[in-house]
Amino acid sequence: MMHWNTPVNIEKPGFFIQPCEEILFVGSCFADNMARCMGEDKFRVTVNPFGTMYNPASVLHTIERLQTVSRVAFITLGTNRVYVLKETGEIVDNCQKRPARLFDERELTVDGCVDYLRRCVEALRLRRPEVHVVFTVSPIRYAKYGFHGSQLSKATLLLAIQKVLSIHNSQLGNSQLKSPSFGECTGTVSYFPAYEIVLDELRDYRFYAPDMIHPSEQAVDYIYQRLADTFFSDDTKQFLSEWQPLKEALNHHPFHPESAEYQSFMKKRQERLESLKEKYPGLET
Repeated sequence: MMHWNTPVNIEKPGFFIQPCEEILFVGSCFADNMARCMGEDKFRVTVNPFGTMYNPASVLHTIERLQTVSRVAFITLGTNRVYVLKETGEIVDNCQKRPARLFDERELTVDGCVDYLRRCVEALRLRRPEVHVVFTVSPIRYAKYGFHGSQLSKATLLLAIQKVLSIHNSQLGNSQLKSPSFGECTGTVSYFPAYEIVLDELRDYRFYAPDMIHPSEQAVDYIYQRLADTFFSDDTKQFLSEWQPLKEALNHHPFHPESAEYQSFMKKRQERLESLKEKYPGLET
C-alpha cells in the first residue's frame, strides 16, 4: 500500500484533558488559533491575557503576571528574537508603535531560551504544582528574517525545548521533584509537534493561507485534530461526539424562524442542551 504523506509520530502524554476543562494558552498567534478551536468545543479557555507573545522572555512576563493557573497550560513559541529598550536594557513585549531607534533587536541563545522556559515552568508550578505544561513551536515562518534566518530561529527554540524536557525527565528519574518554593510537583512537561506536522506531514502549499506563510484554516483544523487525538481523554471524545451535532444545531439559521417546525426544533435543541449540561456540569453556554 502506498503512503502519500509522512505522518509525525506523537508520544502519548502523561495526562489527558477532560471535558470542558480550563486551559491556558500563552504565546504566538498560533496559540490563538488552537484556543479558538478549543473554545468552540466548550473548553474554558484563557488565551494571552496580556496580548500575543512570541518569544520565551515575553511568555515568561505573561506567566509571572498570572494570578491563577489552569491544570493544563500550552506555551507556543514563535521566535527567539526580542526587542530591548535602549534606555533601560529591558526586553519589551510590545513596542507600542514607538520609533525603532529606541530599540535594539537581539537573538536569544539556546541557553538563554532554556533559562526563560525553565522559569516559565517554575512560575506555573509555583501557582499550581500539578500543572501540565505543553510546549509547541508555531509553524508560522517569519519572512522578514529571511527563510534561513527563520529556520535558525525555530531551531534555537526546538533545541531549547528539548533541553528543558531533558532536564525535567532527569529530575523525575532521580525522584519526584520537590522544592521549598512550590512543594511536590506532580505535573508533566511535554512537547506537541505542530511545527513538524506542517513541515513534514502537510508538505503542500494548499495547506497555507494566501500569504503562503500562515497555515490555512484546513491546516489549523488538522493540527487541532492531531492535538485532540493526543491529549483528549475518552470522556472528552465522548462529550465531543454528543456536542458536535448540538453545536451544528445551535449554529443553524432558519429561513422561517416563525414557523411551527422551527419552534419545535428550538424546543428540542434546548432540551438536548440542558440534558448535556446535566451530564457535564462544566459546560458553559
